[in-house]
Formats: sequence, C-alpha cells, structure tokens
Amino acid sequence: DVQLQASGGGLVQAGGSLRLSCAASGFTFDDPRIGSIGWFRQAPGKEREGVSCVAFSDRKPYYTNSVKGRFTMSMDNAKNTVYLQMNSLKPDDTAVYYCAAGPYCSIAHIGQGTLVTVSS
Repeated sequence: DVQLQASGGGLVQAGGSLRLSCAASGFTFDDPRIGSIGWFRQAPGKEREGVSCVAFSDRKPYYTNSVKGRFTMSMDNAKNTVYLQMNSLKPDDTAVYYCAAGPYCSIAHIGQGTLVTVSS
C-alpha cells in the first residue's frame, strides 16, 4: 500500500526558508511501477500545480519556472524520503504542498498536504 507522509510546513517571513519532507512507504525509489516522485502545491483559489519532480530513471530534479534557483529537491534512498528545500520564500509561495508519486511525474498516489504560509 503506497503511502506518502508530508511534513515541515509552517509560517515564515518572506525571504526565509523551510524544508519539507515526504516519507514514502509501500515502494522504493527504483520501482518502475511508480516511476517518479514530486511536489505539488495548491494556493487558495488556484489550481494545483507541479513544483518539482524526480524520475527514478535519471534522478534529475525538474522544477517549475517560478521556483527555479530557490527550491531544491533531494532524495534519501536509505530513509525512503524526499525533501524540498525552499529558500528565498515569497508570499506567492503560500500554498498547501503535497507529495505525490506516479509515472511521468503524474499523481497516481498523493499524500496529505502540509501548509506553507509566507508572510510579507
């Protein structure tokens, strides 16, 4: 049974940093049936958008343009956990952040979200 447990959200001032964690279970980061893992976010009144994603095949993180240079996604195979280091946070980054897994950075499995609030 695939489970994704995100944590690490909170309230931070603009320019600050947070690190989100996602503990995965029910699969490992080389499972071709899953294929990739990533972060999505949904701001109030907006559609959910992809933030970053790593395919198990190449381990190269991909980022949406608005977070490039500020966010870094990493993987710890031993802990079966992925992280999202978020620096230089902006009020526009305020959202519920979700960890999701599935082929080609899709959302086949999604965990509960963690709220990130960036104050100006």
